[in-house]
Amino acid sequence: MFTQPIATLRHDGGSLVVLDQAQLPWRTVEHRLATLEDVAEAISAMRVRGAPLIGCVAAFGVAVALAGEAGDDAALDHALAVLRATRPTAVNLAWALNRMDACLRPLSPATRCEAAWVEAEAIRAEDAAMCEAIGAHGLGLLRALRVREGRALRVMTHCNAGWLATAGMGTALAPVYAACAEGLEVEVFVSETRPRNQGLLTAWELAAAGIRHTLIADNAAGLLLMRGEADAVIVGADRIAANGDTANKVGTYLKALAAHAAGVPFYIAAPASTFDPRTPYGEAIPVEERTADEVLFIDGLDGEGCPRRLRLVPEGIRAVNPAFDVTPAALVSGFITERGVFGIEGLAGFLQDVQV
Repeated sequence: MFTQPIATLRHDGGSLVVLDQAQLPWRTVEHRLATLEDVAEAISAMRVRGAPLIGCVAAFGVAVALAGEAGDDAALDHALAVLRATRPTAVNLAWALNRMDACLRPLSPATRCEAAWVEAEAIRAEDAAMCEAIGAHGLGLLRALRVREGRALRVMTHCNAGWLATAGMGTALAPVYAACAEGLEVEVFVSETRPRNQGLLTAWELAAAGIRHTLIADNAAGLLLMRGEADAVIVGADRIAANGDTANKVGTYLKALAAHAAGVPFYIAAPASTFDPRTPYGEAIPVEERTADEVLFIDGLDGEGCPRRLRLVPEGIRAVNPAFDVTPAALVSGFITERGVFGIEGLAGFLQDVQV
């Protein structure tokens, strides 16, 4: 069983402690969340990232909000409303909050706080188990792709969908970890994922695990796929519509187009909680627009190794910053889930059991 090198979240029954990903990969810092406002800020400011982890943190956020409170309907409603407003695209957030509501609503106010911690912990544990299963099912795909002689199997990914983005071993990276544990030789092409550079977190993860990887500029992906230098693309997801259209970190759609043109399989790795039967197609997925400063500035280290923020363009330059794009289902070779791997033809049957 995979164990996270550093816990992405833990709790002491009164507050939540998360790994502050806004400080990575330069510094490893934990951040204590003692109030509802702390949890909401951590999600909005991307101190926690990745749709599964956002859902887990939101669930614990309800428990944090009810700690020391009367636990009445007004307190519960306020906590759910504040947390729902933090990130609009990742459906795992709504899924986790709906589950917390369904668990707590029938209970008496006096018992809700303790029950909230128990249910949130159940969601965390289930996420870790789902990640493990995704890794096992994705491993079968990687075994089948291992057909080229003379070099490692090469997987391209986008954004971060490893253990940092979940409560377990990750989604898109879970098959890679499983393959390496089995002894398969795997190399990962990691795109930087501007403007928030989540790909740097993937590189940080893989380096710590001793997995061979190469960081690439986002715009280099198409050329590498055209040259046949990648055997598969595996990415995570923030919301998968009922028809299979998939929202993920902006830049994913371009990789899907390039993979399709090059005849390279393009897989989505995600748990059932990322599928949204209530959203019929991609155009209905809300795409989060984030501040232009994320495009206009960049974070890094100065010559003394201290974190610094650098302005990239002169003042007065405008920028737009959609956080996600939507990949049409026709470009997806298959979905890797905790229940197995299936294509678009199997989506309807899978969605029958999904609750949102």
